[in-house]
Amino acid sequence: MERAVPHAVPLGQMEVFQALQRLHMTIFSQSVSPCGKFLAAGNNYGQIAIFSLSAALSSEAKEESKKPVVTFQAHDGPVYSMVSTDRHLLSAGDGEVKAWLWAEILKKRALRGHTDYIHCLALRERSPEVLSGGEDGAVRLWDLRIAKEVQTIEVYKHEECSRPHNGRWIGCLATDSDWMVCGGGPALTLWHLRSSTPTTIFPMRAPQKHVTFYQDLILSAGQGRCVNQWQLSGELKAQVPGSSPGLLSLSLNQQPAAPECKVLTAAGNSCRVDVFTNLGYRAFSLSF
Repeated sequence: MERAVPHAVPLGQMEVFQALQRLHMTIFSQSVSPCGKFLAAGNNYGQIAIFSLSAALSSEAKEESKKPVVTFQAHDGPVYSMVSTDRHLLSAGDGEVKAWLWAEILKKRALRGHTDYIHCLALRERSPEVLSGGEDGAVRLWDLRIAKEVQTIEVYKHEECSRPHNGRWIGCLATDSDWMVCGGGPALTLWHLRSSTPTTIFPMRAPQKHVTFYQDLILSAGQGRCVNQWQLSGELKAQVPGSSPGLLSLSLNQQPAAPECKVLTAAGNSCRVDVFTNLGYRAFSLSF
């Protein structure tokens, strides 16, 4: 897939190239800045775009307010997952986890251990640890203080989770204290991290591409245009449609520094990022 534009391309050709890029774009990942006022979105071209949520949600917002304030090339391949610490934006996709300083969006470091593409990242609450899941079927727990892997869960080896016809890849991952939910080829499953034990299998046949905890619910998205709302017991509470034919990433902005920007955003097989001001309906869309 073409990812770079040759030098000295005429303006008209550049506009055609950009239009074709948007037409074939897939947004795989999102993450909210520590201040809560910006949203990062990563696409299949390895680009990360930064949107101003405060500008887009303003009563004086214009169409230009829904465009990126900055876009940069982060990876050679798709940006499958992103997550934010209080200082860094972590992104993954081409076998490396990169750390970008939000203040600079320039510097990086790498955590190596996966043997194939990394699809998802999740930070542990109140702990300097991050989890990653990938094509190799493993969820790996990293201690950021020493940049080392400290725990590995090979999900596909647990019979109750395994779905060999879908493969072993881990496509989505989220944590809440000592709990983790993950899925992909294996079934969407709630785990107790300390004991590495699966506790709830969610009855969703289609592989899920993104998952997150929200209050007493678990939200997931995958094939199809709906955001799925699950009870922790495994019951499906609701399905809310978005504008993209397939949703691949969800992001919840719950930063206390910007309560006016408290939203759920969903993106996937289009150039649009859907914005939900509550869990019941889509309010509007941002666009690359």
